[in-house]
Amino acid sequence: MFDTIHEECGVFGIFENRTANVAASVYFGLYALQHRGQESCGITVCDDGIFRHKRADGLVSEVFTREELDKLGSGNMAVGHVRYSTTGGHNHNNIQPLVIRHIKGNMALVHNGNLVNAAELRRSFEMSGAIFHGTSDTEAIAYSIVRERLTSSSTEQAVERAMPFIKGAYSCILMTATKLVAFRDPNGFRPLCIGKTHDGAYVVASESCALETVGAEFIRDVEAGEIVVIDKDGLRSITTNCGSRKHICIFEYIYFARPDSVIEGVSVHHARLKAGELLAKYCPVEADIVIGVPDSGLDAALGYANASGIPYGIGFIKNKYIGRSFIQPDQNQRENAVKIKLNAVRESVHGKRVIMIDDSIVRGTTSARIVRLLRDAGAEEVHVRISSPPFVHSCYFGTDIDSEENLIAGKCRSTEEIAKYIGADSLGYLPVECLGELVDNRFGCCNGCFTGDYPVDITGAGYKNKFDEKIHR
Repeated sequence: MFDTIHEECGVFGIFENRTANVAASVYFGLYALQHRGQESCGITVCDDGIFRHKRADGLVSEVFTREELDKLGSGNMAVGHVRYSTTGGHNHNNIQPLVIRHIKGNMALVHNGNLVNAAELRRSFEMSGAIFHGTSDTEAIAYSIVRERLTSSSTEQAVERAMPFIKGAYSCILMTATKLVAFRDPNGFRPLCIGKTHDGAYVVASESCALETVGAEFIRDVEAGEIVVIDKDGLRSITTNCGSRKHICIFEYIYFARPDSVIEGVSVHHARLKAGELLAKYCPVEADIVIGVPDSGLDAALGYANASGIPYGIGFIKNKYIGRSFIQPDQNQRENAVKIKLNAVRESVHGKRVIMIDDSIVRGTTSARIVRLLRDAGAEEVHVRISSPPFVHSCYFGTDIDSEENLIAGKCRSTEEIAKYIGADSLGYLPVECLGELVDNRFGCCNGCFTGDYPVDITGAGYKNKFDEKIHR
């Protein structure tokens, strides 16, 4: 419906040294991570080695009623997942946790990210007789671990042996009958952190905001290339030999993560404020009010206002009650459909020169509709400022940025041409050279969607077109 960047996935796991209502804990953790995926979700509980799970399409609150949580029962471990499909398409077998029953026991796997060699791995396993039930990258990870587990003394050793064969982005939690194993790719594309509750339970989650919902205190991030094992003896770490320079996705700070999360020691809220401040420095314009497009544009708008001295205001009201059941309009209705999601506040913008801050422009059609909302509400001028550089390349590491020919900035349009297309009086992007400043230049970030400079070889990664459901990697 809207040509915006979608969230990827969120993972959550908990280990208790006692029998507890772990399903409820995962439920609350997934609720906090709902912004990372609204297509489907699932929870798997381990109770004395017995796995019980529930997976379905829908939001966390839709899938996990009180009755469904009661069916999962108590246990000492559980893992959960919220999903937005960046590869694999809409297939019930792609819903996670992925539960595998193999000769050495059961395991449940949750995964955030995308592999660049998933197709190669899949072909290799299929030629050896493996049968795949879904089309997601996660099955290739699971098979890689199971293959190594057959000749390994432990699950964590199997993970360590499998990691050199898995190329791309993966932040994973694996649950067996006795332990949780969390591991992150050598580039650390996607976030993963560890917390601990006051009664000694360990929690692993995509973002720190999810730890707080279950009363867990943040301990640290899982390092790039690290394997963390949590069992009855506590927590221990394994440093692998497949280390690389950290390249966390910069879009975690610009868009994906919740603003109250802290990733790699950097506040997401701080990064977005900084983006707005830099926009005010490099893309100034005279105006009467600065507004942000909810939700990820709000902090950047506040930063722009603070740096420019132009008053900050509320320009849009967002309908937060649109779930999966919202009827998708046909092509003739789409022009008005954006009004169901966003409404302009006429009292804020009427007769004023407006600076509108958003996180990105993809194809340009949604930006054009939002600008039109402001025009219809009486805005005299609309100056659009984007808290990221122009998208000119695809992403292969877990973000559904489209193929280059579908990106408005990839069609060799100038900034002035794009401004005209979306109906803005002017348009400005965050300079790509400023991206490091968002994280205070503490570490390296992946900016391949802006520069085409990918930290991992993407040869063979496949064609990307999120608007053609027949094409999968």
